[in-house]
This record gives sequence, C-alpha cells and structure tokens, in this order.
Amino acid sequence: MNNATDRQSGAGRALLPATLVLSAVLAACQSSPTPDQMTRTAVETAPADLQLICANAAAQSRGVDSATVLPTSSRKLDARTYQVQLNASGTTMNCIVDDQGMVSSVNAA
Repeated sequence: MNNATDRQSGAGRALLPATLVLSAVLAACQSSPTPDQMTRTAVETAPADLQLICANAAAQSRGVDSATVLPTSSRKLDARTYQVQLNASGTTMNCIVDDQGMVSSVNAA
C-alpha cells in the first residue's frame, strides 16, 4: 500500500464510530405513537361496572363465590352490547351484557 491508500482507509475507520453514534442518536429521537395509533385502544372494552355485573351473573350460574370470578377480557360487540370473558374458578365463561347492565347470556366458553 502507498501513503494515499493508507490515509483513505484510516479516514474510513474514523467515520465508523461517528456513524454508529449518529445512528444511535437518531434512533433515540423517534417518538412514541399517539394513543389513537396504539393497538390497545383499537378495541373498546366494557366498563368496569358491566364487567362486575357479568362476574356476579357467572358466579350465580356456576354456584361459586363471586370473589372467585374474574373478568379476563372484554370487547364491544355493537353500539349497545359487550362480551365479557371471565375466569370462574378455572372455567372460562362468556357473558353478553348491554350498556344498561342487562345480561342476556352467560355460558362456558
């Protein structure tokens, strides 16, 4: 190698750490998505009071203490109706409830 080639390869090695630092800085500048862009907010869940109404209905249906029935997930089915999934003493159950708290069904999943 000659002196010109040695200087060029040395300059390339000096740019590598600078490039890595610049990449790290740019990556840190990315912003988080807004709440309306997050997938968790894409599905509307049942209000807590409706989930508890379903938990009580499932407890009565299974003949167990309502403290052993826990809502595990929920989703809005239409403008007025929600589906609540429950764990009732190890049994998965589904409850359909409207926005007024009227339970239309409770059954094992």
